[in-house]
Amino acid sequence: MTVSRYIEYVTRLGDTFDELALQVYNDEKMASYIIAENPDYADVIIFEDMVTLRIPIFDGGNEPATLAPWRRNE
Repeated sequence: MTVSRYIEYVTRLGDTFDELALQVYNDEKMASYIIAENPDYADVIIFEDMVTLRIPIFDGGNEPATLAPWRRNE
């Protein structure tokens, strides 16, 4: 997979890497890609409010059609 771009996501209290991967990629097993892009937060289990993360978006249509418009980087 090739990263085509990134989106910035500001966490809400209670967010987790696997929850974000499920929302963005429709696959919680892809959380490792988000973790790899944000190594300073690799040890965080549950996020606090207002942490900015970079989320890679891959070529090949990994963005689910149900991804909220404000999360798309169009």
